[in-house]
Amino acid sequence: MTPETPLLSRPLVVDDIPEKGATVEVAADADERALLAKAFGLVEIKALTGRFEVKRKGREAVAKGEVTATVVQTCVVTLDPFDAEVKEAVDLRFAPDAPALDDDTAPPDAPDPIVDGRIDLGAITAEFLALGLDPYPKKPGASFSFEGEDDKENPFAALAALKRDEG
Repeated sequence: MTPETPLLSRPLVVDDIPEKGATVEVAADADERALLAKAFGLVEIKALTGRFEVKRKGREAVAKGEVTATVVQTCVVTLDPFDAEVKEAVDLRFAPDAPALDDDTAPPDAPDPIVDGRIDLGAITAEFLALGLDPYPKKPGASFSFEGEDDKENPFAALAALKRDEG
């Protein structure tokens, strides 16, 4: 697998999209979910699905839909694994003459590129999963409490006392 190869790939030829549009579902299999879980630092991905309505508008394409997933994350407070749900809306526009995805000079509302006449709904599914993950996942009911040291044990308490004495 090369770095350019997405971990989840479902290419769709834009010219094959019917005029009235099409409904496309991307469901990641167990091997794909395992690769994505490792790449995204998850314990497990139990389910991952992207459902899209795709339409062709001349040489451009539009994909609207939703990415849903059930993932197992590690709680940042307790370090326990727990199930979490991901649900992300997708509304993308594609064009053959769009700037490359890594083009920093592209305007923020620029369409995504159509590459070799295709859009990859699998890569979009993986991307929106990543966008929907909580970067600091917390197990429901977990709380963090910090019991600070009092000033007598603080190594800087003596300095604070000196500063008060000088003033």
